[in-house]
This record gives sequence, structure tokens and C-alpha cells, in this order.
Amino acid sequence: MIPVEAIQQQLIDARMPGWAAILPQQIEQALATDRHGDLGRWRHLLQQLPRIQTADVDLKAETLRIGQAGEIDKDMRRDIYQTLRALQPWRKGPYEVFGISVDAEWRSDWKWQRLKGCIQPLAGRKVLDVGCGNGYHAWRMAGEGAELVIGIDPALLFLSQFNAIRHFMADHPHVYFLPLGIEAVPDDLECFDTVFSMGILYHRRSPVDHLLELRRCLRPGGELVLETLVIEGDPNAVLVPGGRYAKMRNVWFIPSVEALKNWLGRCGYREVQVVDVTPTSTREQRRTEWMAFESLGDFLDPSDGKKTIEGYPAPLRAITIAKV
Repeated sequence: MIPVEAIQQQLIDARMPGWAAILPQQIEQALATDRHGDLGRWRHLLQQLPRIQTADVDLKAETLRIGQAGEIDKDMRRDIYQTLRALQPWRKGPYEVFGISVDAEWRSDWKWQRLKGCIQPLAGRKVLDVGCGNGYHAWRMAGEGAELVIGIDPALLFLSQFNAIRHFMADHPHVYFLPLGIEAVPDDLECFDTVFSMGILYHRRSPVDHLLELRRCLRPGGELVLETLVIEGDPNAVLVPGGRYAKMRNVWFIPSVEALKNWLGRCGYREVQVVDVTPTSTREQRRTEWMAFESLGDFLDPSDGKKTIEGYPAPLRAITIAKV
């Protein structure tokens, strides 16, 4: 399910031998933490995927495309469709697999379009994608020429979705998924050229500690790409929800843009730039056939779309880049 030895060699080649040494034990522990007991079922589903691979892969397309519809017959298409549907909910996308459209909850390509022209070109860079979900953005990073992309996310469903997509690729770029959180990354690694943290900061009980963790992953001169919820307000404005925010239990701190810039400065980042601030719309995050549960439209005040159902400001997201 995870090519441990191949990843170890990539880490060694990237001057991270310490992480390579402890990785097998980390992965063993992560796979044993099957909170809902579904990993066996997801593994079985992956084993049912038809044994077909294609070299016709487009990692630069907004809808990340694997293969063409004409490469498979209707029976194989039905089998692939049923397996991919059984792996829902699909949160990040969109994907197209042999003509099958996987219309995920998030139009993740919109976020990518907002940031890709503002960051350092990824060609030849070693990249860490923290909280990578099912790997949509990690594949897009590879499409921009990244030498190595390590995505980390503890959700085993996302690992299974990533493996379902990777299954069909005849030529595997150096993109790997580790079912780990940021706390599993060794301290003071200082090896990645670019680190992404998108949609994670507000879920951390200590956002400053998270910024420091990210900084320790970056080589001197490396770049952080941070995307997070923000609010309007002065440099001292920070929203601390009293309970849920947009029905989410685990939202702890939502700073203003200026407060976020101050946090980054205090953590030792330099050349801090906010390159985009965009309200999240129900066109970008919505319920679909592939994610049939509640989505943004259910999280907003039905009489005032500028507020969450709890009365807080509706989701506003900022993309910030910074150097170390």
C-alpha cells in the first residue's frame, strides 16, 4: 500500500537519512491506527481495480486526467466507477479517470490557480505538502516539475484515494503519500525547498507552534506557502470560536491578515507576502455526487450568506508566502 523502501531511498537521496531510518516504524504505527475499522475494506476495493495502466497522464490540467475514455471498455469503466464511488467522500479534486469524472467537494484547481503564479517555480524542488488530502495538489506540484513531493496526512481514506489514482499511472512521478501528521516529521529537518500548509492552521490548537514546525522543515532560503482562514480586522484581531465554526468542532484560531503576518514574523519568517484573499463560495465548495454529505451551503446562515450558521463571519481564505 505504501512503497516504503522507495520512499526511504528518496529521503536518503534528499539528505534526510534520519527520517528514512524511522519511517518503517512510523508507517506501521499509522496503519495500525484504523479508527473506524475501514482500512481492510478500502484495501479490498483497491485490489479489485482492473490491472490497467496508462502513460497518458496530464498533471497540469485543471481536471487532473489519467488516461482516455477510449482506452477501456464499458465493463472496465463500470468496475472502475464503482470502486472509486465506494471510496467516497472525495473532498479534493477534480479528477478524470479514463473518462470518469470525479467531481469532488472542493474545486481544488481554483486554489491552485490563485497561488501557482505567485510562488517560486517548483521545477527541480523538493516539496512537502502538509495535510495533503487525497493528493490532488501534490500531483499538481509534480506537474509543475517538482523533483520530489512528499504529502503527509493521517487520514487513511485519503491514502486509499491517492493509491487508487496512482494505481493507473504507468510512469510514477516522485510523489508519495505518508499517513502521518506534521508531528511525525523529525525536528530541524531543514531540507525541503518548498513547504505547503493549506487548510491546516486553523485546526491547530497552537498555530504558532505549527508555523515553527513548518519552518523547521525548510532549508535556509526555502519558501512557505500557507493558505488558511482569516477574518477582517486590525493586527490584533483573532477569532476564537466559542464552539463550532461552520459546524466544524476543531477550529481554534482565525487571525486577521495583519495578525497572521505578525505571527509569521515572530516565528522568524521574512519577505512575508499575502498574495490572495478570497471568500469561499458555494461554487468552490459544494455537495456533489462524489461527496454527498453536508458542505458549505449547509454551514452558512440561510438568511445571510456572509455569516456562518453560528453567526461568525463566513469563510474568507488568504494565501501567504514567506521565506526562511
